[in-house]
Amino acid sequence: MAERPRSGYPRDSVEFNRVLAFSDGVFAIAMTLLVVGIVVPKLTDGSDVGELADALNDLTSNLVSFFISFAVIGRYWLAHHEFFGLLGRIDQSAISLNLVYLAFIAFLPFPTALLGNYFENPLSIVIYAAAVSTISTLEVVAFRHAYRAGLLQKPISPEVYRWGVLNSLSPVGFFILSMPIAFLNTTIAALSWFLVIPWATFIQRWKPEGADELTLR
Repeated sequence: MAERPRSGYPRDSVEFNRVLAFSDGVFAIAMTLLVVGIVVPKLTDGSDVGELADALNDLTSNLVSFFISFAVIGRYWLAHHEFFGLLGRIDQSAISLNLVYLAFIAFLPFPTALLGNYFENPLSIVIYAAAVSTISTLEVVAFRHAYRAGLLQKPISPEVYRWGVLNSLSPVGFFILSMPIAFLNTTIAALSWFLVIPWATFIQRWKPEGADELTLR
């Protein structure tokens, strides 16, 4: 076996493309598994429209949690795609960090199922929020390593780097904030997650010069 270059694998190498292809596969499977937790209602023969409507109404929390998690994983896939677009090469540490990151992506269907089945239980909100916060934190860890190890295609200024970190950490704050709120009202806690959308628009006002090339979010 040929010795791996000290500088890591360039973006046009087979190794780089294998990491990217494997990552896309994990995202695709995780998004597909979200629907597994939604079970089609079983009704007796001769059941009427009202019974089916009631059964479907019981699945409301499952359906809501599915679409929330599909959007969340979709957002992380976009961020992962954009992050890899910034890389000029990848090293062994980056590959290891990516595996840990993907482990939590693959884990996300489980807290999603908890959220759908036990939405009124604050612990389900806490577990889901903790999982998503961990994923966002790992995004920052990977970005920090790429910045310090010189893995980026183009160098970025410290100001742009700090802005990128703040932008990526934004979801963490909102999801952590939802944890204590969940013990007061789980619906309000879940709704607080959507505050990250206007915040993402608001933080654009402080985008430093040169940050347009930094698409990580």
